[in-house]
Amino acid sequence: MPKITVDWNTLYNFVTDAFVAVGVPRNDAVICADVLLESDKRGIESHGVNRFKPIYIDRILDGIQKPVTEFEILRETPTTAVVDGHDGMGQVVGYKSMSMAIEKAKKYGMGMVAARNSCHYGIAGYYATMATKANMIGITGTNARPSIAPTFGVENMLGTNPLTVGMPTDEDFPFVIDCATSITQRGKLEYYARIGKSTPEGMVIGRDGRALTNTEEILVQLNTGEAALAPLGGIGEELAGYKGYGYATVVEILSAALQQGNYLRMLTGMKDGKKVPYHLGHFFIAIDTEAFMGADAFKKTAGDILRELRGSQKAPGEERIYTAGEKEWDVWQSRKDSGVPINEAVQKEFSAVRDRFKLAYTFPWD
Repeated sequence: MPKITVDWNTLYNFVTDAFVAVGVPRNDAVICADVLLESDKRGIESHGVNRFKPIYIDRILDGIQKPVTEFEILRETPTTAVVDGHDGMGQVVGYKSMSMAIEKAKKYGMGMVAARNSCHYGIAGYYATMATKANMIGITGTNARPSIAPTFGVENMLGTNPLTVGMPTDEDFPFVIDCATSITQRGKLEYYARIGKSTPEGMVIGRDGRALTNTEEILVQLNTGEAALAPLGGIGEELAGYKGYGYATVVEILSAALQQGNYLRMLTGMKDGKKVPYHLGHFFIAIDTEAFMGADAFKKTAGDILRELRGSQKAPGEERIYTAGEKEWDVWQSRKDSGVPINEAVQKEFSAVRDRFKLAYTFPWD
């Protein structure tokens, strides 16, 4: 069955209502839906509605994620805060944390919030973009269940740990670099599995140090510890995999040490053979560009840099040079009037959620 496009209004309403059906307060459900759909707006299908049921709905039903988010401020200064999400919705923790960081930056030029005991917070670029909309630089990162092997190792120790930065520009879209510190991430592998695609060689290694390519087996082996993702750059030092390993470690420390949260093997989501909450950590930084030489000056220079990069000499056969955030903007331009293409596996998940909670929706594939 081919992909079928669903309009934005239907998607927003259905995802929101489904979250409400499993106990998420409506105001929080709106935030969760907005974060998920923002990923699809940017064409990042690994973190959009593809993950709606297995990562969020199922975890709530399994009792390892709380639908009601108790957002507790543990410690606060004029420019910093430490918060505890108490295993609630990661999107809500992320939204409230970055909102706090932005408010602090408005008053003092910079703000930072560290969060602990959270859950998967969706697309990291969402929170960086919250800052760019306020003419601020936004930086965020999160740890995750172990999946990356350190350089010269084969054991999955670090999460995919994105280090995400957004900066406002004078163009129609901000500069946003949002990517894992591994060559790929679990969400992309889950997407490969859904469409029956093999994992490209070099992204995942087994305990014997060899590359693995069977996507469905890899997803199982990542959980059992028989497989690990390669850090950004690749295996060993020849292609500078130590750089990805180093940056993944930076994110791990900032996602755990400031807030005294869990890290590394503590984040497996399993204890004594049973599923338990992940207790993830995040960090959020907002820097007000107005506090330096002014927001307009920053945005103009940032835009000039990006335009000059895109205008540089292209490699033979290449038609275009991109800067971070540009491809995502192009996807949104192509999808804003139509909606999101939904594959067969996700169609079945949508129908199953609708039927289970008796939601009054008719989908194009019905």
